[in-house]
Amino acid sequence: MIGVLRSEWTKFRSVRSTPLTAALTVVLAGGLGMLISRGLGMAYLDATPAEQALFDPTQSSLSACFALAQLAVGALGVISVSSEYGTGMIRTSLTAVPRRGVVLAAKAGVVGLVALAAGSIAVLAGFLLGQPVLRSTGAPSASIGDPHVLRALAGGALWMAAVGLLGVALGILLRATAGAFAVLVAVTLVIPLLADMLPPWFGKWWPPSAGREIFQTVPNPEDMLPPWAGLGLMYAAVAAVFAVAFVVFRTRDA
Repeated sequence: MIGVLRSEWTKFRSVRSTPLTAALTVVLAGGLGMLISRGLGMAYLDATPAEQALFDPTQSSLSACFALAQLAVGALGVISVSSEYGTGMIRTSLTAVPRRGVVLAAKAGVVGLVALAAGSIAVLAGFLLGQPVLRSTGAPSASIGDPHVLRALAGGALWMAAVGLLGVALGILLRATAGAFAVLVAVTLVIPLLADMLPPWFGKWWPPSAGREIFQTVPNPEDMLPPWAGLGLMYAAVAAVFAVAFVVFRTRDA
């Protein structure tokens, strides 16, 4: 298994777009985190007292992570698979390692660790760059030592890693970069944005939406799952997609 992990890491870092995509994850989280924090900070000044009481500075500065940075880290997972299918190297990989479960586990391990590392840097960048911007607008800000902030940062990194793993599973299922990425965007971004137009229970139980509760440090007035329970649902859903991907991977020709 160590040898397979080493080969998967070599393949992963050999694709030119992977380091750029990892860097883009951090840039989006930090740069857009500052812009979004400024916008939300200005909106805080015009909000009602009830709305101001629900203002969450930590979640505000991390908004870029689940708005756009997640798509970059999800693309890492998609590219790790689709690049091999696009070049035909997947046949070579399966000839060298016929046990497809081992190949899939190695891909998930490499992408999961890279996504976790990139996600950790991204959420930390979003937080550290966003909080001074919030303070400059006159809105409340947070520090790492405040209640629930470390949980939001650690859980946010885990949430980003889950999106990266979802990208791997979708890449296995669809075998095409465009198709897999389109589904990733729909599942993690478009559908959660439409949650307000759907029944209230949908946002509570849709895994990416439930997982986003980990970013909250102020209690959500809506009927949502607790932060860790929501993240657990997100990982359970990713595991279910992986189970389907594993069955398809074993039974379908390369």
